[in-house]
Amino acid sequence: MGDWWQVNIVEPGKLPLLLALAAFVITFLVTRLITRMIRAGKGPFRNIETGSVHIHHVVPGILLTIIGGFCAVAGGQRGFGSATAAVIFGIGAGLVMDEFALILHLDDVYWTEDGRKSVEVVVLTVALVGLLLIGYAPFGVNDLNDSEMQNRGTVLSTIAVNFLIALIALFKGKPKIALFGVIIPFVALFGAIRLARPTSPWAKRFYRRRPRARAKATLRSYHHDRRWLGPSRKFQDWIGGAPDVEPARELERR
Repeated sequence: MGDWWQVNIVEPGKLPLLLALAAFVITFLVTRLITRMIRAGKGPFRNIETGSVHIHHVVPGILLTIIGGFCAVAGGQRGFGSATAAVIFGIGAGLVMDEFALILHLDDVYWTEDGRKSVEVVVLTVALVGLLLIGYAPFGVNDLNDSEMQNRGTVLSTIAVNFLIALIALFKGKPKIALFGVIIPFVALFGAIRLARPTSPWAKRFYRRRPRARAKATLRSYHHDRRWLGPSRKFQDWIGGAPDVEPARELERR
């Protein structure tokens, strides 16, 4: 275990990244626990307010992210200073990303359906950083051997091809696949060769005069959402808490 830690984490200079990721995950989970306790009226925690202004935890999160980021740039990749900066940055990023939906909508949507975006982005962030941590490089560069890495043309062409594949997947309405495809090109290729989602720019441009392709894309999208949307939402609720039920839905249930 000691040799693995030294070879795979310490020597490549990945310890700050690991510490930042750990701080990010722990901060997010602790923050969600506290906010759920506040929501339920349990425990000693309460919302922080200054007069009539509610201070969201994204505010200290931004400050910690800025401090940790500048300290990390100044401290390099090794040493106690860089490790401390990584932890500060991870804590700040965890607080910020927990309220990603608030920043996106410029509204307090924390416990609404729109608030699910925060949990989705956090899960994606953890997965992508985890892939980088275990050795994957963006755009498939990790698949090149030493001689290929020395050839600038090979590296640039590899990056360009994989970026194009990820871009096609994005235009086909598959942002998550495109994002993961930046790290693992095969994932983006899978999304690029399959039918586009019916509401994507690709479908609007290329399926406009192809009713069969449009109908097939709509049917496939329906079956995909029906299969995965329910489990995905249950997983998000388990991590971040279920959103508030909208008044209209409450009336429907009655």
